[in-house]
Amino acid sequence: MKLKTQYTCQQCGHPSPKWIGRCPSCQQWNTFVEEKVTAVSDVLPSWDSVPILFSEITGVDTPRLVTGLAEFDRVLGGGVVAGALVLLGGDPGVGKSTLMLDVATRLAATSTVLYASGEESAQQIRMRGERLNVQASRLHVYAEMSIEKILSAAENLDAKAVIIDSIQTTFSERLEMAPGSIGQVREVASRLLFWTKKNNVPVFLIGHITKDGSIAGPKALEHIVDTVLYFEGPRQHPHRIVRTIKNRFGPANELGIFEMVSTGLRAVEKASGLFLSHSEKMSPGSAVLCCMEGSRPLLVEVQALVSRTHFGTPRRLATGVDPQRLALLCAVLEKRLGVNLWDQDIYLNVVGGLQVEEPAADLGIAAAILSSLFNRPIAPSTLIFGEVDLGGEVRPAMFPEIRLKEAHALGFKRGVIPTQPLSDDVPSGIETVPVRNLQEAQADFFEG
Repeated sequence: MKLKTQYTCQQCGHPSPKWIGRCPSCQQWNTFVEEKVTAVSDVLPSWDSVPILFSEITGVDTPRLVTGLAEFDRVLGGGVVAGALVLLGGDPGVGKSTLMLDVATRLAATSTVLYASGEESAQQIRMRGERLNVQASRLHVYAEMSIEKILSAAENLDAKAVIIDSIQTTFSERLEMAPGSIGQVREVASRLLFWTKKNNVPVFLIGHITKDGSIAGPKALEHIVDTVLYFEGPRQHPHRIVRTIKNRFGPANELGIFEMVSTGLRAVEKASGLFLSHSEKMSPGSAVLCCMEGSRPLLVEVQALVSRTHFGTPRRLATGVDPQRLALLCAVLEKRLGVNLWDQDIYLNVVGGLQVEEPAADLGIAAAILSSLFNRPIAPSTLIFGEVDLGGEVRPAMFPEIRLKEAHALGFKRGVIPTQPLSDDVPSGIETVPVRNLQEAQADFFEG
């Protein structure tokens, strides 16, 4: 039998019968590597199964495995589901291994856990564990990269959870490819998916991300796993964010916030305090808005600086907000309120390095711009949220009661919100100021 080969892009997985310099799919240069084509029957094991009636399926009410790390359980939807394949991606050095070692320690308090690492030796993991004050008698560390040996050790230990660190260093002995190649990543992920569904044991994968922010390896890797988590955070700030991109067993776009301390990662209970100014009075150009990250309301401070331009075309720079959204809001403010922004440079920043994508942040951004333009501070203890359309109308936002509850818990006394029906869950200690358009909102942003 003649051995077949093909060339595969190591960035996106695009196949080609011959080598080409630039990938036609992801437009990257010199990413094609020759790989052997192996028949599926020679790689994947078989799984004996028979059709079963929907009404006869049992075990659907199996409780989730709670790690005890509240923020991590939140992003998973309440805990670890038995038989789930979870992928955690993030930049090198952001703290992925530290987080998963903490999770493994907590899970090992009640069951046997296997931590397989191809990037560190057992002694290196022990040194990091002592810094984290790891005390777990059922945590087994295995410095191995072969997926066959790792799964065999998991079965021998009767492990109830398996952690692979990382998917790029793990390889299958059946493929003659280097670890981290597209073929190896796809093969290892497929084997782990088969094993976790057959044995009903959760498996966590740690994955690195590329320069463009996507998980290294084929995009199909995110389709294979049940849950995709991104671990991110600026190096200049101590907090780290775990964001749910995909979750088959819970809500997507959930957010968990941790703080990096000398002993590892600590869960942050009142996350809104990280993104708010500690001064009692807001300065001109600052406004507080509330955005929803999954089921969690987050109060963040947005700052705007409006100054006269010295160039022919004014600049529109935004950090934490889509620059195209900033340009659109500036055009709406000029058209509907008659303010002159055509000769003004506008710089926008979200405090704390958080990325705000929700449309309900529009009204808060508009308030910050107007506050800086007129050099007038926003009224004290005022929360602002609402979506602004092209006609200058303020559209309703989802979950207004939850946002107002969070604001009241942090001491806010007033909320400029869209005109929409509210339930009886709104706290009585916060005044609501409903607005229908930008003209009404502008009058209510400032004191007096």
